Amino acid sequence: MSLRSGDLTVGECHTRLLTQDLTRTQLVMYAGASGDFNPLHTDDVYAREAAGYPGVFAHGMLTMGLTARALTDWVGDGRLTRYGVRFRSQVWPGDTLSTRLTVTAVRDESGQSVVDLDVVTVNGAGDEVLRGYATARVD
Repeated sequence: MSLRSGDLTVGECHTRLLTQDLTRTQLVMYAGASGDFNPLHTDDVYAREAAGYPGVFAHGMLTMGLTARALTDWVGDGRLTRYGVRFRSQVWPGDTLSTRLTVTAVRDESGQSVVDLDVVTVNGAGDEVLRGYATARVD
């Protein structure tokens, strides 16, 4: 079932849990899938001793991808026309992440109904780790 413009209201929120306990294994799997083997994401000793971080942290694009999955699960595959984010804070192994998608507009764009969304992903402490926007085609 796809979203219908008449069923969407400005200010309406859709929330989703992205991960309850981000694991180091997920970081390494993402490194393999993306080809990004930066040791800040895979080598705890390097992250601590060479870079001064408490340990490894997630790739920003992993957080963006998890958030995008929540978007496409809600609006449907192939419906996103625009998606952009800013990374606000690092994501650490063990973090719980959830996202909130807020309808900011339902409008016509070149004869097609679209929904504009504010996108916010937070960790378990409620700290914003990602903020962005999306637009998707709706029926």
